[in-house]
Amino acid sequence: MSSTIAVIALGLLAISHSTYAAGPPAVNLRSAANYTILAASGVSTVPPSAITGNVGLSPAASTFLTGFSTVLDSSGTFSKSTQVTGKLFAASYTSPTPSMLTTAISDMQTAYTDASGRILPNFLNLGTGKSVVTLSPLGPGLYKWTTGVTVSSAPTFSGGSSDSAFFTSLYLLRQLTYDLYQAWILQIAGTLTMASAKTMLLAGGANATNIIWAVAGGVTLGTTSHFEGVILGKTGITLQTGMSMNGRALAQTLVALQKANVVAPS
Repeated sequence: MSSTIAVIALGLLAISHSTYAAGPPAVNLRSAANYTILAASGVSTVPPSAITGNVGLSPAASTFLTGFSTVLDSSGTFSKSTQVTGKLFAASYTSPTPSMLTTAISDMQTAYTDASGRILPNFLNLGTGKSVVTLSPLGPGLYKWTTGVTVSSAPTFSGGSSDSAFFTSLYLLRQLTYDLYQAWILQIAGTLTMASAKTMLLAGGANATNIIWAVAGGVTLGTTSHFEGVILGKTGITLQTGMSMNGRALAQTLVALQKANVVAPS
C-alpha cells in the first residue's frame, strides 16, 4: 500500500512540475532569511523609512546603524526603532547576538555563492544586458547577464496557474513542488539599476521569496519604484527616495535606505 502511494505521489509531482513552469531549485538562505535587511559594514536610513522585519549588521558595530535613533533593549541583545517593525541586531550587542550574526552573514555569502554559481542558464543576456523586460512575463528559470542590467520598464514574474481544482485539492504536494521548482535566479555580473517610477509585478502564484537576484556590482533602486525579490549583493544596495520593496536586501557591504519601504516576503 505504501509503495503504491509513493508511486502515485511521484506521478502527481511530475504532473505538477510540468504544469508549473520548471525552474531551478530554490536558493537556501538559511539563517539569513531571518532578516529583511542584512549587511556587513553599515545600514543607513533617511527617515522616515519603514522596514517590516529584522535588521542585522556584522561585523560592524551598532554605531554603523545610522539614522534609526535606536533604543537598546534592556537585554542588550537588540535595539528598537520607530522605523522598524522588528528588531535591530549588531555585532557589538550582547551574546548570543554576535555569533548569531556571524552565522547569518556566512549564510548570506554561501547563498550568494550558490546563486551566482549556478550553471546552464535558461536565458543569457536578455536585452543585450540593458534590460530584464525584453522577454516579459518572466517564467521560472535561471537568467544570466555577463554585464550590468538596467530595469527600464515593468517586468512581470509569472508562475504556473493556481486555478486548477485538482491542484487545489492537493495543496501540500503543490506547495512542495512550488518550493522546489518555481524559482527565479537572476545572475548579474555587473551592476543592477532600476529606473525611477517603475513597478515589478507578480502573477500566477509567483512569490518574491523565490526570486533571487545575485548581483556582483552595486544595486540602485530608483525613486518611487517597486521591486520584487531577494537581493544577494556582493557589494552595496541603495534604495532611493519613495521606493518600495517586497523582499530582502542582503549586502556583503552596506545597505542605504532613503525614505524607503521594505517588507519581508511571506
